[in-house]
Amino acid sequence: MVKRVLCLSNGHGEDSIAVVVLGALAERGVKVWAMPIVGAGGAYRSHGIEILGPTQAMPSGGFIYMDARHLWHDLQSGLGGLTLAQYQTLKEMAPQVDLVLAVGDIVVQIFARLSEQPHAFIGTAKSDYYIGGKPSVYAPWERWLMANPRCAAVYPRDRVTTLNLQKLGVARAHDLGNPMMDGLTPQGFCLERLGGQGPLVTLLPGSRPPEAYRNLNVLLEAVCHLKTPLVFAAALTKSLQTEELETSLGEAGWQTTPLAPDLWQVQQGEHRAYLVWGAFADLIAAANLVLAMAGTATEQAVGLGKPVITLPGAGPQFTYRFAEAQTRLLGPSVNLVLDPAQVAPMAHQLLTDPRLPARLQANGKERMGTVGAAQRIAQHLMEFL
Repeated sequence: MVKRVLCLSNGHGEDSIAVVVLGALAERGVKVWAMPIVGAGGAYRSHGIEILGPTQAMPSGGFIYMDARHLWHDLQSGLGGLTLAQYQTLKEMAPQVDLVLAVGDIVVQIFARLSEQPHAFIGTAKSDYYIGGKPSVYAPWERWLMANPRCAAVYPRDRVTTLNLQKLGVARAHDLGNPMMDGLTPQGFCLERLGGQGPLVTLLPGSRPPEAYRNLNVLLEAVCHLKTPLVFAAALTKSLQTEELETSLGEAGWQTTPLAPDLWQVQQGEHRAYLVWGAFADLIAAANLVLAMAGTATEQAVGLGKPVITLPGAGPQFTYRFAEAQTRLLGPSVNLVLDPAQVAPMAHQLLTDPRLPARLQANGKERMGTVGAAQRIAQHLMEFL
C-alpha cells in the first residue's frame, strides 16, 4: 500500500528544505503533499509537489517574532482567516495520511500536533549554537511537543542541539544532518557570461520582496566601495519581479541592461554588477566571497566553506537582531559590519588570508553538517512508515 505524507512548512527556506526531503521520500514510492503555512509555496510548485489548502504571502514574510508590529500588519492582511482555513484543511486531510512532516519552528509543530496523526519534526530555526552550546534553545513547551507519543522523530539541525535535547528527555531526537546542505548541485550556469576578471563576489539579498529590493541596494552600495578587480553577481530568486526590481534600482541610481531573460547588468558610474536568476548553487559554489542579507542562503554559503560579510537592513527579516544572532549560529564564517563602507577592508582581509579556507571549511562542516541528510532522514522515516 502506498504511504502518504503531508508536509507542513513555514517560510521560503523551510519550503526549500522540505522539497529535498519530500523528493527523497517520493523516490521511495511515497505519495507527498505540501501545506506551506507561510508564503505561496513557490518551491513546491516549481518541483511539481501538490499544495493543499490556501496560501498567501504576508507582509512580515513569517517573521512576526522580530517585531510585534509585523503581527498586526499580518492580521490586517487576513492572517486569522488564512490560519483558520489552513487548520480546517489539515483536519480534513490528516486522516488520509500516514505521517505529518513539520519543517520549521513551533508554528508547524503545533499544527502537526493538532492533526492528531503521527508526525515528525525537522527543526530548521533553532540551534544551541545561538546560546554557546548550552542546553537548550528550545523552550520547555517546544520540548513537550517533541516528547509527545505521537511525535515519531525529531531531526535537529546539528549534533550539539541533538545531544542536548536527548539529555533533556527528547529520546526520539536524531542527529542525521542538516538537509539544508542538499540540493546545492550547480546547474551549469556559464560564469564566463559575467565578463571581467578577478575573484567572484556573490551577493545574496534574500528572497522576499520588497525587503530583498532594499537589501540589494545596500549590497550594491557596498560594491561601490570595493576597488580591486572583482566580479560581482547577485543570486536572485524568481519571486523578485523584474519591473519592481528595475524601479527600485533606478531610484538608487543604477542603470539596468537586460542581457538575457536570466541575466541583467547594472551599472552606476564605473561600478558594475550582474543580476542572475536561477543560478544560486552555481554562484555560491564559485564564490570567493559572499555579501549577504539572507537567512537560509547565508547558512548554505557557510556550509560550503565560504567567507561571508553581512550587513543589517530594515527588515522584517534581516535586521541587526537577526544578523547578530546569525553570527552566533554560524561562528567565524560570518563577519557582521554595520555600514557598506566597512565592507572593503573586511573583504580585503578575507580574500587575502591564505589560512582562512581550511578554517572555514572545518567550521562549515561543524555548523551545517555534510551532504546527504535528506536521504538519511527519508530512510529513517521509511523505517517508521
